[in-house]
Amino acid sequence: MNAVDPLYERDPEAWQRYLAEGNATQPRKRVGADALLFDERGRILLVDPNYKPNWDLPGGMADANEPPDTALRRELREELGLHLPDTALSLLCLDWVSPHGPWDDSLMFIFDAGELTDRQVAALQIADDELDSFEFVAPEQARARLRPYVWDRVRAALHARETGRSSLYLRDGHPVS
Repeated sequence: MNAVDPLYERDPEAWQRYLAEGNATQPRKRVGADALLFDERGRILLVDPNYKPNWDLPGGMADANEPPDTALRRELREELGLHLPDTALSLLCLDWVSPHGPWDDSLMFIFDAGELTDRQVAALQIADDELDSFEFVAPEQARARLRPYVWDRVRAALHARETGRSSLYLRDGHPVS
């Protein structure tokens, strides 16, 4: 049977079985969502996860069937006690990351989560055991602390933010022309 088979028009249950089979056999992708957050002095918020060798942007992996922006808000709340309103995010870039090491490919989002006031910064706290620390740093310090491929993604997101460009599509941290 194929998708144009008239049987599906007459047999909705057969159509649902066909869709379920496709859903069960098609590949899945990991999805991550990170925040580009700034303090009032224009410094970038980085976190120091204790399960990685380098610093990172705040955020994390989406759960099954969880939208990336929802995943980011959840991660910020769980890790730093930060509650962002639904309107506070805009997409800066989407990076397709090729398979590497033990990992299959993934889709990594960076959202512009804006600028935190000094009061919001003072209220940040490590709220789970995945983080050892967090710090606001200048872009050159971020470059030194982040893995090179993460910095490539952050650099593209900073460029999109600074130029007012709509979201960028990247492959392994590099813009696709």
